[in-house]
Amino acid sequence: MKKASMWRVAALAVSLSVALPMSAHAHRSWMLPSATVLSGNEPWVTVDAAVSNDLFYFEHNPLRLDNLAVIAPDGKTVEAENKSTGKYRSTFDVKLTQKGTYKLTMVNDGLSASYKVGTENKRWRGTAESFAKDIPADAKDVSVSRMQSRMEVFVSSGKPNDTVLKPTGAGLELVPITHPNDLFAGDTSNFRFMLDGKPAADIEVTLIPGGIRYRDQLGEIKVKTDKDGKFSVKWPTAGMYWMSASNGGARMEGGAANAAPQAVGTIAKPIRRVSYSATLEVLQP
Repeated sequence: MKKASMWRVAALAVSLSVALPMSAHAHRSWMLPSATVLSGNEPWVTVDAAVSNDLFYFEHNPLRLDNLAVIAPDGKTVEAENKSTGKYRSTFDVKLTQKGTYKLTMVNDGLSASYKVGTENKRWRGTAESFAKDIPADAKDVSVSRMQSRMEVFVSSGKPNDTVLKPTGAGLELVPITHPNDLFAGDTSNFRFMLDGKPAADIEVTLIPGGIRYRDQLGEIKVKTDKDGKFSVKWPTAGMYWMSASNGGARMEGGAANAAPQAVGTIAKPIRRVSYSATLEVLQP
């Protein structure tokens, strides 16, 4: 029997960098900037990063900064400074030497698998490149899933620009119609989600204002993308908001981009979970 014929895909309960908003007590991963709109000559922004029950409070785990990338207004990657990881949070600084919009992003793309060797059950997590050599050739009952996640924060020095807003064409991406550093309480903002460069229809989007520790209710806003991947949000109040979206682990059709990586073998209608989150600041008009 060919090894590829053994693979079957099942959704696994995995804990990666982006958590879904299941309840008031769900763990959520986030980056929180000290400001999102700055002026002056070469200002700095400090960012806290954590995984927590209550949004924007440090009480669970730090967010690891291994996959952090800072994209400058000219589209080039620059280094974050003063990185530090403590018991409950990580922090880093970015010096905004260019005028325009910076994107602070973390992207993850990994596999999780379970399988059996003899009578022993095994679990594995890693990359597509390591999958083929890590999983034994005689493994049975192999179950594998792919999760892609993207977390973003947008910060502008002076007048915002759009260079960093262009999609890469990989995974679930927010393509703002209203600039994310031009959000005001009482206004309606327009956005679009793209999945692998194409409109992401019927994606549920959740927005939760910070400060849930002191509220009985989440105060969440839920909307769905239309056939063109577009959605609108009317901001009730100023403050920091956590946005999240996911395809919910849908079965996807066709192509290596929509399937688990080719190292897994040939898979019909694999399960692939793509998720997105961002911290957005809504200002007073």
